[in-house]
Amino acid sequence: MNTPTPVAVVGPTATGKSDLAVRLAVELGGEVVNADAMQLYRGMDLGTAKITETERQGVPHHLLDVLDVTETASVAAYQREARAVVERLLAAGRTPVLVGGSGLYVQAVLDDLVFPGTDEKIRTQLEQELAVFGSETLHGRLAQLDPAAALAILPSNGRRVVRALEVIELTGQPFSATLPKPGPARYGTVVVGLDRDVAALDERVDARVARMFESGLVDEVRALEARGLRDGRTASRALGYQQVLAAFDGECSIDEAAATTAQATRRFVRKQRSWFRRDQRVTWFDAGEPSLADDVLELVAP
Repeated sequence: MNTPTPVAVVGPTATGKSDLAVRLAVELGGEVVNADAMQLYRGMDLGTAKITETERQGVPHHLLDVLDVTETASVAAYQREARAVVERLLAAGRTPVLVGGSGLYVQAVLDDLVFPGTDEKIRTQLEQELAVFGSETLHGRLAQLDPAAALAILPSNGRRVVRALEVIELTGQPFSATLPKPGPARYGTVVVGLDRDVAALDERVDARVARMFESGLVDEVRALEARGLRDGRTASRALGYQQVLAAFDGECSIDEAAATTAQATRRFVRKQRSWFRRDQRVTWFDAGEPSLADDVLELVAP
């Protein structure tokens, strides 16, 4: 039995990755492995555009709905679980189709990323400094301690800067030592990128957010709030959910929450595009082309 070649479908939000992943799984005799950090959460359906049972067309989907909203998503834990699923599928002769827009999660599967532990005391101290001095100041400290890491992390990305400084203090080693080294993707994975014209994608994002709110996102957030959403460090920050929670707190109206969600999602799309465009292993496709699925299949199964 020949071992199948895994496929990863990546790219910005609202490009149609989930639909393509299902089509590929059907054609290649495969199963889908989720690589969207927020789709790990049970009940976070509308706000994450989670694919429905009908849309899955009978294709098994892995690592969807595996966390409660009170749990903190861990890339290290995801790496272990996702690789185990991929290896199990390969052993069974099934094609793994990894799909999602969470760049670090995709990278955790495909690259030899190392995830050092964490120290609550160190993390808390650095987060307090971040709140007082700002990410630019902490980024300057990182540039002195680990210039390579500073080049790889945006000065505005406070969470990543804090994590880098935490690892340096905890291990005594440069954070850049944990960053992936260029090379072939693990398992020989073919990496497919979807993108669209910027203006067209912005329109799709706006339409998607409008549908989310019209379809009951506010009720979904209210139900999750009763299940502890506010206590979830990761889930409560998800786009759409944090904006609706702010509306519940009287900080804005629901209409304003919808507008802010669309605006934040458009910004997020640009960050995703920047992240994935750095990866030279990605073969890019225009997601607006009618022949998209056929074109991708020609690449992955010539």
